Amino acid sequence: MVSIDSVYQKVLAMTNKEQRGYITPQEFNLFADQAQMEIFDQYFYDLNQFKRRPGSEIKYADLGELLFEKIDGLTGSIVVTNGSDFSQIEDFYRIESVHLADTSWNVITVVEKSTVENLIQAQMGPLTTSTNKRPLYRFTNQKFTFNPYPNPLGVYVCYYTRKPKTPNWTYLLANNQNALYNPNATDHQDFELHPSEESKLVIKILQLAGVSMKDYNLTQLAAQKETSVIQQEKQ
Repeated sequence: MVSIDSVYQKVLAMTNKEQRGYITPQEFNLFADQAQMEIFDQYFYDLNQFKRRPGSEIKYADLGELLFEKIDGLTGSIVVTNGSDFSQIEDFYRIESVHLADTSWNVITVVEKSTVENLIQAQMGPLTTSTNKRPLYRFTNQKFTFNPYPNPLGVYVCYYTRKPKTPNWTYLLANNQNALYNPNATDHQDFELHPSEESKLVIKILQLAGVSMKDYNLTQLAAQKETSVIQQEKQ
């Protein structure tokens, strides 16, 4: 978790330092949500890139391991059946794996993903056809189809990555109409990202604020800082 108030205060301090303008709580929350999703989306591009590179023997210096750690807290699992509709899961982002498991969720085997064409071809050959011990699944229009189904050996379990919750800096209005931070509000929400992402959040929000205020010097400054951070991470 990253404190949303900590990020907000740093953003305000940097925008007000040179009297660039004031960011309202409503504007900040919009920028915060976009910044968090941009960082989150980038995890998967970076992970794909780091998989192609040799990892470090020092676990804490392995960038791939660090990315897994950042994503790990945003995972979920659910028993799925034919027709299970993931469009009903509001925070669903992507499927990580599907397993056939017994009633205690002990993994029996990994279920392979297939397209319609591959599934038809697989069923035509005795060595490739799906069986109870070698099941297949399709995921189209955010719905599951399994073969065989039902499976007498167990249940199908989907492990997926969910989206981080929408950040929300909550506040009360004082007599002078200034917004006062209210962390006790029922809809208060910190950033659901790894603590190491605080500086990135500040930088990205500053970029968005610069565009909103038409302060392109601020946008350029934040972009340069972001480039420096990215280059440092990927050296």
